[in-house]
Amino acid sequence: VSAMRNFPYACTFARFVRHILRNVTTWSPVGAAFNVRPQRRVELWEKNVGLFGVPELSSPGGFEVTSERALKETEQLVDTVCKNPPGASTVQAFDQLSDSLCKVADLADFIKVAHPDPAFREAAEKACLKIGTMVEKLNTNVDLCKCLKDLLDNKEVMAALDPETRRVAELFMFDFEISGIHLDEKKRRKAVNLHVKLLDLNNEFLVGSHLPNKIEKRALPEHIRHHFSLDGNYIQIGGLHAESSDELVREAAYKIFLYPNQNLMKCLDELLSCRDKLAKLVGYESFAHRALKGTMAKTPGEVTILASFATTVQFELDAAGLCILLNRYNIEPSLYSPYLSLGSCMEGLNSLFSQLLGVSFQTEQPKIGEVWSEDVRKLVRQCLSPPESSCVIFFFPQAVVHETEGLLGYIYCDFFQRLGKPHQDCHFTIRGGRRMQNGEYQLPVVVLMLNLPHPGQSAPTLLTPGMMENLFHEMGHAMHSMLGRTRYQHVTGTRCSTDFAEVPSILMEYFATDYRVVNQFARHYQTGQPLPENMVTRLCESKKVCGAADTQLQIFYAVLDQVYHGKPQNRSTTEILKKMQEKFYGLPYVPNTAWQLRFSHLVGYGAKYYSYLMSRAVASMVWRQCFFRNPLDREMGERYRREMLAHGGGKEPMLMVQGMLQKQPTIEDFVDALVSELNPDFETFFMDSEG
Repeated sequence: VSAMRNFPYACTFARFVRHILRNVTTWSPVGAAFNVRPQRRVELWEKNVGLFGVPELSSPGGFEVTSERALKETEQLVDTVCKNPPGASTVQAFDQLSDSLCKVADLADFIKVAHPDPAFREAAEKACLKIGTMVEKLNTNVDLCKCLKDLLDNKEVMAALDPETRRVAELFMFDFEISGIHLDEKKRRKAVNLHVKLLDLNNEFLVGSHLPNKIEKRALPEHIRHHFSLDGNYIQIGGLHAESSDELVREAAYKIFLYPNQNLMKCLDELLSCRDKLAKLVGYESFAHRALKGTMAKTPGEVTILASFATTVQFELDAAGLCILLNRYNIEPSLYSPYLSLGSCMEGLNSLFSQLLGVSFQTEQPKIGEVWSEDVRKLVRQCLSPPESSCVIFFFPQAVVHETEGLLGYIYCDFFQRLGKPHQDCHFTIRGGRRMQNGEYQLPVVVLMLNLPHPGQSAPTLLTPGMMENLFHEMGHAMHSMLGRTRYQHVTGTRCSTDFAEVPSILMEYFATDYRVVNQFARHYQTGQPLPENMVTRLCESKKVCGAADTQLQIFYAVLDQVYHGKPQNRSTTEILKKMQEKFYGLPYVPNTAWQLRFSHLVGYGAKYYSYLMSRAVASMVWRQCFFRNPLDREMGERYRREMLAHGGGKEPMLMVQGMLQKQPTIEDFVDALVSELNPDFETFFMDSEG
């Protein structure tokens, strides 16, 4: 009905789109949807359905309603668990309890950082605190824990459970243990108070790490001011502008954006201290030891081994040497961008997933109030009409469909820049998948957030190679969420060990720079000509060289994260950063900067930032062994889904890696995989340069 009301407008707009596309190139509906600026649809009769289709969230006050409902349902489920005998139903009830809270908390966690309306953000933040407080109380609920322990201690009942159910039961018990369930009542209350305090500190640091810094206009040269946002007599700098070709712009952004904020510095100090107190209270040597239990790395010692190769690999490169390398392999983004329109990249992803996994993107029209910004958009679909009168309609929620299994879930693409939006590419789980009691599957819902420029009047959004790679990376997370088919939402998709969660996204980066994949979609937005193979080769060569520097940087970040969460230091976080940078990174510390205050991963990845290194090693092994010969191998794609994507966190991560590689990797294999990624022949390179 809504489509019919807009039919005359849609047909007119469709003719306009076809006129443009006939003079540019032929795009599929997927590509065309992202390459044309959509017009606002006029809806006079539709009711506001609320954010993500949750009716109560048509206004900020709805967060209080959904929170209270979730808390009431939680009380009922706790009562049910405590009354029933131990069995599979115990785990199901725990998961239902978790699902009830996560549906509110995960959605609110996204809205508090993404919604342009301060009232919605504030209401979502309060909901996060309320639900988070309840979670911490549940994790120290002795009666609830006893019900689970009775199940785990009953060997006969446990033996009758399937492996996924047993693992989920163990994971729930693990949550109890790291929260201090074994402590006396007084210490448990103290643990809960520390958890609640950490919720506030985490939120304060996360919000502060994304806030821009201001400087008076007259402090910057006039010819670079237009690169930044103006705010009266001030200039706002909300990022590093690393993609800028102007050296002065990059320098100004670096020094101003990273200038220390004393309030945020105090927040970080308190956050790290609070984490250390909590870890020791519940019986761990440090917060790092607590965080790494249950991961592939297991202990901080294993992380140290993984990072130690930084001192053994022959990568002794100073700033001057790095400049020579970068100049030799200089990649000018403007030469690549015309071939990498957002539409072409989305088209490429659709084609890749279709060939590799039998998965494609389809469309569904949004309802009023379903999305938080008019910039959020997805795909187009042609109406069932004769060719000459066919119309193009823009949609928001992107459905992911398997060729035989049908609908798998929904992805919302929040791709474009807007004022106040975090300058970080992210994947958010809004609703996890799980098998419900009626036999139906609760479809997962996720959001992908990027910061891309808007399409113009005469050109679509054009991506740099780095932007394109980030798009593929984040879509890797989304497909992990879509293709996971776990029985329990507690382990759905990316809800797995942190050092495994990045494997699917990093693996997508390999596909993003393989010419056999890129050649399928990279077309000049004006001429339709394909991206020349030699340009892709040059890009891969630069990544090989610059990748060494990037991996060294990641090692520095990982070690810094471990030191921050290890034994308390009698030094400031800036002094620690400077020391670690001198030891593990070739480029010097810049005075009067505090990069750690922009290290927002300290919140979600505290003591686990090494996960990028571990995941890159696994992704490297999977790519080389399984996809290097043929990146579009459907049989290997099916193995990838079956062995790695399908299980989420419902299976030990090392067992998933073993299933994919058909062997159990050792720590030496991980190190060798990383070394192979960053070991360009510098001696030959410099000889060639001199020649």
